[in-house]
Amino acid sequence: MRAVAVDWSGAHSVAGQRRGIWVADAVDGALGSLTGGLTREEAVTAVLHAVEAGADVVGLDFSFSFPAWFVHAVGATDGPGLWDVCAADGERWLAACEPPFWGRPGRRRPSYPQQRGEWRRTELDVPAGARRPKGTFQIGGAGAVGTGSVRGMPHLRRLRAAGVAVWPFDDPPPSGPVVAEVYPRWWTGPVVKRRAEARAAHLDLLDARVPAELGATIAASDDAFDAACTALGLSLAGWRLSPPEGLDRIEGRILRPAPQRPECVL
Repeated sequence: MRAVAVDWSGAHSVAGQRRGIWVADAVDGALGSLTGGLTREEAVTAVLHAVEAGADVVGLDFSFSFPAWFVHAVGATDGPGLWDVCAADGERWLAACEPPFWGRPGRRRPSYPQQRGEWRRTELDVPAGARRPKGTFQIGGAGAVGTGSVRGMPHLRRLRAAGVAVWPFDDPPPSGPVVAEVYPRWWTGPVVKRRAEARAAHLDLLDARVPAELGATIAASDDAFDAACTALGLSLAGWRLSPPEGLDRIEGRILRPAPQRPECVL
């Protein structure tokens, strides 16, 4: 199986995007290529080229939607409708950082009423022993994914318009290509990613799965590390694109490694 994984970035500047975005390509558990220095637009173009070349699955490292109550509050009925709203209003949400968003200086995490919670169902459905992802409303601070998600969702429209199924908003195709949301921590395992020596030690365990000429680049960047490990895990298969339920088409779902295939978490 050929898999592509993109470690995304919500950076506003082109320079920030080029520092943070990496695209990894793997086939049957062996890393084939790793590309950095891309903008968001260029990363999506790279994904489309990979799809044209036969990629079966693409994992993108950002939230594909928000909790259902927020989707409906902004006038959308499903995830793809929300992407349109994000394209029109997302930058305003980020600039204002008003509740339910938080994380910018002086903007503390708000209290969420019971019927307007912070989490999507998929963020609460965590594999045993794994870490829960950050909520999409957090747009600043350590580990925040909200900015990258707000700036990422409009790009899903381009992929879908090119004929790529975006799971779980589209029914899973009999065979690729398909794009899915991924959380790299579920694919790297418990390695201490912030430490270069820990990343290097993890790569040593992968042995021949990573070409020697790419090892130093991956070990030097936790973003490159996330992209490489996620692509490798996806390329080993074992995971399943289940038929979407009604809430999935609104909130999305994170693709997770199959519990019966622990070697997918490298």
